[in-house]
Amino acid sequence: MSSIKNTVAVSDHADAAFKRRFLWKLVLVLTGGMFLDGYVLGIIGPVTGPMAADLGLSTLSEGLIAASALFGILIGAPLAGWASDKFGRKLMFTADMALFVIASAMQFFVHEPWQLLVVRLLMGVAIGAEYSVGWPLLSEFVPARLRGRLMGVTLIAWYVGFMLAYLVGYLLTENTDLGWRAILGTSTVIAVVLLIARIGLPESPRWLWNVGRRDEAHALAHKYMECFADMIDVEHEDTRKGSFGMLFSRQYWRATLFTAGFWFCAVTPYFAIATFADSVLDQYGLSGGLAGGVGLSAVAAGAVVLTVLLVDKLGRRALTVPPQWLCMALLAVIGLWAGAPPMVVLILFLSFSFFNAMYNTLTGIYPAEVFPTEIRGIGTGFAAAVSRVGAGIGTFLLPWSMANLGTAVTMLIAAVIAGIGAGLSQWLAPETKGMSLSETAAGVVH
Repeated sequence: MSSIKNTVAVSDHADAAFKRRFLWKLVLVLTGGMFLDGYVLGIIGPVTGPMAADLGLSTLSEGLIAASALFGILIGAPLAGWASDKFGRKLMFTADMALFVIASAMQFFVHEPWQLLVVRLLMGVAIGAEYSVGWPLLSEFVPARLRGRLMGVTLIAWYVGFMLAYLVGYLLTENTDLGWRAILGTSTVIAVVLLIARIGLPESPRWLWNVGRRDEAHALAHKYMECFADMIDVEHEDTRKGSFGMLFSRQYWRATLFTAGFWFCAVTPYFAIATFADSVLDQYGLSGGLAGGVGLSAVAAGAVVLTVLLVDKLGRRALTVPPQWLCMALLAVIGLWAGAPPMVVLILFLSFSFFNAMYNTLTGIYPAEVFPTEIRGIGTGFAAAVSRVGAGIGTFLLPWSMANLGTAVTMLIAAVIAGIGAGLSQWLAPETKGMSLSETAAGVVH
């Protein structure tokens, strides 16, 4: 009898160790995808000068190419979200990285502005797919008690990727003869590694249960899910087909309005300011070169780390609503204080970057929690698409706005956008700390 008990104990320990290894592998491959997303969006900034000179770009074309990946997300996020709800998370999680590899490699061979525009657009499609497939997949495996932290970790990787891309791009541009095409193409290596790592990952048990494949769902839940309560919660899934129209149903329109509107208002000012950090800071006598882009991203990454540590303790609302009001105030001060000393302006921009990153972390957590399994992909994809409309518009129009409306008006417009997001979140942001996905996706936003 003692031998049997010892064998069972060893088996249980090995089973638990296997589940932990799987969970960390899943977190790492999604974190790598978010790192790559940040890298792709950040690398364009430092090479804009040589790229524009080589291709003969106008200011308008420069802004359009910088924003093209963001507009690609507008296509990829809802399309991949719909496909992952219909055909499964596993297939799309691998397919989007395959597209990433192809599009990233194509950057080595562009010779015309339109070619670069198309390639960056395709990369944006892959990024959009990463948002609408990766976050739902991760949320459907992680324990409820760790969901906020582990999903938030992916946002740390995004900011680190954005920051490292700016650093790599700046150093290679300033200190080597490497062309801008090769610098942009450095993302290919990362994409290949991630594609290989994703081969063999399992399907989501929640998705399988939702589409009626209950035996498979039960087997995979017990094989890969660490928490017994989460295994049982899988069996609470409804077996019904989702549709795009469900996003605007009586049950889910508030969740849709909140996630899309909150995300839109969170990223629009950040992308515009961070992408052209040097140009913005130069207007205030702060031609920081490397310090501009890296400094804002480094502060943002630190804020995400803090948010990740606190999100499952303080809850979602405390880290969502107050920081948005602070960012509105900071941008308003920058816009209204015309004669502010340069060092004060720098502190205000760094403070904005910090608090903006805090609530931006929640944009990677909320969508996967407030939508049910049958529309979790399309719900996340729709919110990501709407957010990237704002990010794309901000990136595209910021150079024009700075030149034609002035920095003060531009910053005040950003403050208004932050204020709208704060008001929307004050009204609709739910508290989902510690709740199961069946509870968070019940369709009631408090």
